Amino acid sequence: MSERTLTVSELNAAVRGLLKDGIGSVSVRGEISNLRRQASGHIYFTLKDAGSQVRAVMFRGVAGYLKFAPADGQSVIVSGELTVYEPRGDYQIRVTRMTPLGKGSLQEQFEALKRKLQAEGLFDAGRKKPLPVFPEKIAVVTSPTGAALRDFLQIIGRRCPRLAVQVFGVRVQGGGAAGEIAAAIGELNRRAEVDVIIVARGGGSLEDLWAFNEEAVARAVAASALPIISGVGHEIDFTICDFAADLRAPTPSAAAELVSLADSEWAERLAAGQENLRRAAADFLEKARWRLAANRDHYVFREPVRIVGQMFQRLDDYDAALRRSLSRAAERARDRVETLRQRWSRSAPARHFADLRKLLQTKAGQLRLLSPQQTLQRGYAIIFNTDGEVLRSKRALAAAQTVTLRVADGEVAARVAPEA
Repeated sequence: MSERTLTVSELNAAVRGLLKDGIGSVSVRGEISNLRRQASGHIYFTLKDAGSQVRAVMFRGVAGYLKFAPADGQSVIVSGELTVYEPRGDYQIRVTRMTPLGKGSLQEQFEALKRKLQAEGLFDAGRKKPLPVFPEKIAVVTSPTGAALRDFLQIIGRRCPRLAVQVFGVRVQGGGAAGEIAAAIGELNRRAEVDVIIVARGGGSLEDLWAFNEEAVARAVAASALPIISGVGHEIDFTICDFAADLRAPTPSAAAELVSLADSEWAERLAAGQENLRRAAADFLEKARWRLAANRDHYVFREPVRIVGQMFQRLDDYDAALRRSLSRAAERARDRVETLRQRWSRSAPARHFADLRKLLQTKAGQLRLLSPQQTLQRGYAIIFNTDGEVLRSKRALAAAQTVTLRVADGEVAARVAPEA
């Protein structure tokens, strides 16, 4: 029996029939990736898990009833019919219902790293370095074979051919890509041969751009002493590299435009600056002429001899006034000194000192007469008991057995005899 030969269309139609009859409607859980919204309203995306992926399409009639906006990184459950898109021979799920489950693992990793680095201050505006106004050499860290590099170089060549471009080729996707990107940034900083670094890559899914969401790349960008422009993905794509860079460009082509102001635009700016300078100089000269004319007509310049004479006369007036003021001050000072001298003379301090000395001598003589020692010199004695107390009465003396007599030249012990 001869084997039947099928056309490609017949084969794909047969496969579609087998899928429809053998599997039919399915519900599948996975993470959205590579989501594209067409102008027609249809949505195309890939549903994936850790080990595999499948294409999916949601047509406008179904997409219009969604209660949420599906996006890359979301975990969802989709229901629909497993079929084949025959023109390409791709099997896919024609989705009729979609239920969100939350964010996918990559999106969660993205947001967790973003929060961590933001808390450390790696995205702060104060860390951003300004771009040089007239860069002469730039470096592009990107895939040496990618379309992004071709577009970048075409724009530079058209807008600013004098700009020297150094291409630092790295992998921009897959395992090890993040390490190569970070190493390239570090090496360019060590060489210090360029004015600006552009990190570039064309668009893609979250997975395709993941190398630019790695912590190693973010830290290398933030630590760079050279200013860095991040031109990764399409306008709607954001990466951790964008937040850490000094400037984000929505696409690699936009990065080329930012760093290479066209020579014609510089010429226009220069011409405008020259015109502004000419007008400012003309305005300055006109104002100077006006001031010169006003000063020329001033009376100072019309009658300089009279003005100088008036100034000399005013100076003489000031000199005379100063002399009169000094003379009056000196006269007042002399009067004050004479008044003080007369008061001093009337107070006769020498006579007062003599009277005070005489009074002091009198008081000293009185004190000497009243001194106990003077009394003892006249033949008196002071009697003390054994406790050192002065005995002033016969009764107190009779009570004591022994006493001490203090006379002018010393002390003598004595015994008290009982009265007969």
